[in-house]
Amino acid sequence: KVTAKAREAGVKAVLAAFEAGYTLFDLADIYCDGVAEELFGLALKQARGLRKRAVIATKCGIRAPENGDPYRYDFNASYIIESCEASLRRMGIDTIDLFQLHRPDWLMDPEAVATAFAKLKKAGKVKHFGVSNFRPSQVALLQSALKAPLVVNQVEASLLRLEPFEDGTL
Repeated sequence: KVTAKAREAGVKAVLAAFEAGYTLFDLADIYCDGVAEELFGLALKQARGLRKRAVIATKCGIRAPENGDPYRYDFNASYIIESCEASLRRMGIDTIDLFQLHRPDWLMDPEAVATAFAKLKKAGKVKHFGVSNFRPSQVALLQSALKAPLVVNQVEASLLRLEPFEDGTL
C-alpha cells in the first residue's frame, strides 16, 4: 500500500523531473499496482505544459496475482486493450504516446497482439507501439504480424545485466 506521504512525494518527484527538463516518462501498469500511473496523472493536472511536452510511455502484459495465481504474462488482445484503457483512466489522458509489451511472452500469439494494437491505434488511444526486453527474433516475429512498425525495444542493460551485448539484442 502506498501511503499518502509517499503519494505526495511521488507527484513532487514527477514535477521536479519535468521542471528539470525531463520529457520522457516511463511507466507500467504493474508499477506499484497502477499507483505510479495515478501519481503521474495527478502531476499532469498540476504542471502546466507537461502533457504537451511529455512523451508518455507505459507498458502492459504482466498480469498481477489474482485468486492465488502468480504474476504471469498475458498478451491476449482483450487483456492488452483492457490494460491500455485502465492506464488511460489512471493517468486521466486520452492517448498514450508509446505503449509497450512489458516483457517477452514465449507463448505470444503475434496475431492477437496485432489485433489489439490495430484496435487501439484506430481508436486513437495509442500513437506508437513497442516492446521491452525482446530478443531480435521475438521482435521480428511480432513485427511480421503488425501493419505499423514497432518503434522501440526498451532493453535492460547494465553492469549487472550484460546479456543484451552477448545475445544479439544490441
